[in-house]
Amino acid sequence: MAFFSKDYVDFFKELKKNNNKEWFDENRKRYEKNVKKPFNEFVTQLIAMINSDDPTITVQAKDCIFRINRDIRFSKDKTPYKERMSAAIARGGKKDYTTPGFYFELRTDGIGIYGGVWGAEKDQLMQIRHYIAENYDELESALNDPEFKSVYGTIHGDKNKVLPKDFNDVKDKYPLLYNKQFYYMAELDKKYITSDELAEKMFEYYLASKPVKEYFTNALDK
Repeated sequence: MAFFSKDYVDFFKELKKNNNKEWFDENRKRYEKNVKKPFNEFVTQLIAMINSDDPTITVQAKDCIFRINRDIRFSKDKTPYKERMSAAIARGGKKDYTTPGFYFELRTDGIGIYGGVWGAEKDQLMQIRHYIAENYDELESALNDPEFKSVYGTIHGDKNKVLPKDFNDVKDKYPLLYNKQFYYMAELDKKYITSDELAEKMFEYYLASKPVKEYFTNALDK
C-alpha cells in the first residue's frame, strides 16, 4: 500500500517557499492529514518489519519521529519548520545516538537513509576501537558484504588526528581506528515516497545494513 499521496511532496515544496507560522497554521489540517498521520503509520509499519528481524526494537513511532519544528535558539536560520519528516528506529528511538539504528528522512528531492554509530561517548569510542583492533577481519568481512557494499559503499565519519598509545602497533594497519564516528548512508529516488513499494524497499535497505550494524552493536554490547 502507498502511505503518502502526492500532497506529501507538494506540502514541503510549498513550505520551502512559505516557511513561516502563518502559512503553516493555514495549512495545519493538510499537514495533519497528508504528512503527520501517514508518516506515523509508515514508521509504525517499518518498526514492525524491523522488529520481526530484531526483537530488541520495541519502540513506538512516537519514540522515533522527530518534530517538524526546528530548534532555532542558537541558529542563524530562524525558519521555524524542517522541510522534511524524519525518524530514527533504534533501541532508544530518536534519543539513541550510539546504538546502531536506522535513520531516514523523506525530502522533496529523495529519501536519505543512514545508520551506524554517530555519537559515541569517550568510553564507548575506546570500546569500539579495541573491538576493531581485536576483530578487524570481521569488520572487513561486513564491509565487503555484497549487499552492504552495493547499497552503502563504505563507512564515513569524523576522525581524530592522534590515537591513544594503546593502538600504536595497529593504527597504520587499521585506519578506521582514527574514526570518531562510524556511519553509512544511501539515497533512494523520490519516486518511492508515493509508491506502494516504499516500506518493502526501506526494509531491503535495512537488511543490507545488517552485517555492519550487527558488528558495531556487538562492539558496544561487549
